[in-house]
Amino acid sequence: MKQSIKGLIIIALFCSLPQLWAQKKPLPNYDLVFPENRVNKLEIKIKKADWDSIGNDMKKKFKTEFGKSPMPKLGPPPAGGNFPPNFLPKGTEKGMLPMPIGSDDEPRYVEADILFNGRAWHRVGFRLKGNSSLMSSWGQGIYKIPFRLNFDKFTKEDFFGFTELSMSPAFHDNSLIREKLATDLFRKSGIPSARTAFYQIYIDYGKGLQYVGIYTMVEVIDDTMVKTQFGDDKGNIYKPESTFQRFDEKQFDKKNHKKQKDWSDVQAFVAALNDSTRKTNVTTWRQNLEKTFDVNHFLKWLAINTAITNWDTYGAMAHNHYLYNAPNRGLVWIPWDNNEAISDNTAMKMPFPKDMPPMPDGNKMPLGRGLSLSLDNVPNHFILIKYLAEDKAYYAKYLNYIKEFREKNWNTNQINSQIDEYAQLLRPYVIGTKGEKAPYSHLQKQQDFQEGIEALKKQVLKRTNEIDQFLKQPNSLVVRTSAH
Repeated sequence: MKQSIKGLIIIALFCSLPQLWAQKKPLPNYDLVFPENRVNKLEIKIKKADWDSIGNDMKKKFKTEFGKSPMPKLGPPPAGGNFPPNFLPKGTEKGMLPMPIGSDDEPRYVEADILFNGRAWHRVGFRLKGNSSLMSSWGQGIYKIPFRLNFDKFTKEDFFGFTELSMSPAFHDNSLIREKLATDLFRKSGIPSARTAFYQIYIDYGKGLQYVGIYTMVEVIDDTMVKTQFGDDKGNIYKPESTFQRFDEKQFDKKNHKKQKDWSDVQAFVAALNDSTRKTNVTTWRQNLEKTFDVNHFLKWLAINTAITNWDTYGAMAHNHYLYNAPNRGLVWIPWDNNEAISDNTAMKMPFPKDMPPMPDGNKMPLGRGLSLSLDNVPNHFILIKYLAEDKAYYAKYLNYIKEFREKNWNTNQINSQIDEYAQLLRPYVIGTKGEKAPYSHLQKQQDFQEGIEALKKQVLKRTNEIDQFLKQPNSLVVRTSAH
């Protein structure tokens, strides 16, 4: 009898281990890892052999060498309207820019040692990340490159409740604050998005510790963000690279439940979006679409994203967002990678001419520019925006969201005050004797930082005037011959 009781106790303890482990796993410490009013410091040490292996990996996978392979400058497409074949990855729709690094072929992980607040982590996963930001920096020999940290890649650890962290070097952003400012605006406006914080980053690539400047640490969506902001992370999380014209499994990278080969939720969304009832029975089309996708949420994101001028995402590029299948909501849009936000790109040194020829679908939307507030320049292949903009009911909601955003969260004085606070916070670590220096910075000269801040504030004022002028137009409507 005693042995039976003992056996039952052992079985009970064994069965409860997962629950005990879950209780012991620390909650994400946002105050420490993502502070709002200070700049944290992080030191990273990589063995020279591992750094060399990263170089070999980049050369093998992406045909690029550090300091020897600058990003090619793309001119206008040839007469046929398409980019050269070598710039278009397999499965990419015509007219989209190349994605040199996709989910199927990411840079390799190496082991790194991390030091933060006097505590050390060993054998942390370190890998490069990004597309144009990585390829451009790497080719020019700039050590301030985007990367990710994975604390349980080689050992089962965490960083104060976080497993993965993404590090953005503010590529194309001399102010160094757009990533944080934009994500803060999204969250303040009710759009779930990653938490961000400023960090001084020091890296030893095998030749001694070097200051590589100010980075923005970005919370990883499928690590902690979804669970924290949605209260649940049981649904599928995707990082798409698709225009949604058709379903292609390869264009919907699953970030969780990878062993479950089930894309039925996103398949249903793509099918509903493309269904012919859009032209024959719009009520049915709307109902079926809303069963699979949180349309109102997307319209709100679209209004904010367009209002702040953010071109490097869906509408010009088929990337830089996530989809989360939230309970009772369907797929929910989550913004990602906002370093190009709130900019007219005049100071971004974009490799594209100001006036591009028409896209293959006939639209003439210059690459590297945001969508117009009226959405009348949406390329035809970005059908999620195009179809919603052509629907009178959805377009009216979009307009209301722009008005709401302007009244509640786009206040020129308040935003510029926040810009000044961030600039004051970063200035000691960007300029002066302890500031950023080549080849560990994207700044050509230290005054670029202050000029970047002023350009950002100027753009905020410019966009405010443009939004106000747009909202003064009768119904702010552009005549849409195909509208329902």
